[in-house]
Amino acid sequence: MLSYQHIYHAGNLADVQKHALLAWVLNYLTQKDKPLSYVETHSGRGLYQLDADESMRTGEAAAGIARAQREGWFGPGHPMARVLKNIQARHGDAAYPGSPMIAAHLLRDQDSLHFAELHPQEHAALSLAMSPFGAKVYRQDGFELVQSLLPPTPRRGLLLIDPSYEVKTDYDRLPGVIAKLHRKWNVGVIALWYPVLTDKRHARMIATLEAQNFPKAICHEVTFPPVREGHRMVGSGMFILNAPFGIEEETTRLSQLFAGL
Repeated sequence: MLSYQHIYHAGNLADVQKHALLAWVLNYLTQKDKPLSYVETHSGRGLYQLDADESMRTGEAAAGIARAQREGWFGPGHPMARVLKNIQARHGDAAYPGSPMIAAHLLRDQDSLHFAELHPQEHAALSLAMSPFGAKVYRQDGFELVQSLLPPTPRRGLLLIDPSYEVKTDYDRLPGVIAKLHRKWNVGVIALWYPVLTDKRHARMIATLEAQNFPKAICHEVTFPPVREGHRMVGSGMFILNAPFGIEEETTRLSQLFAGL
């Protein structure tokens, strides 16, 4: 459970989809001059160097964010483009922001940031990366944190659930976890990321979530070629409750881009 380190996969095509939608939602939420809370269950280290040996070994970033930037997937008006520009200006061209850093760069002084990360080395790196932003970083199981933290203050906001799925029971437990969290925090945007694998193990989880008829729920999936022969991940999905108005424009745009791969 503590073995996963995202540096091997940072900036891959799944990150491109997930982070594009995350940036879009956060940008939407900050259009109102009202404070909000941002919470993550599985945060990673927050900032990655894509020229690190681990990243170079898998080649996933080269097939992901490097290609997306080369082909202009994020125009200058897209919030993800703004984040990438700022991060690379501060940390070098090989730097890539994880979701905590995306949130930290798009949110405002009045907003609250809460990040859980259980892996000791990842937690230490995350604490350092988030230190300039006044974020609260917890070395705690993310599911335990959100059960105690929700509803947050301010009540308006977004929760990102982004487990590694190394624990196979996550697929079965997540619909119940999300239903409980939604009952506690019915005004919050709750976003769940999941991998699309060749064995389609996510399918029952998504069917169970959709059967619960959550308000303003959307499910967006993209597919892409496996990054190497035998690689089981062939797509990426986001299930979002209380999805903001207009998000379909961004999901449609992303679907068209991924369809061209």
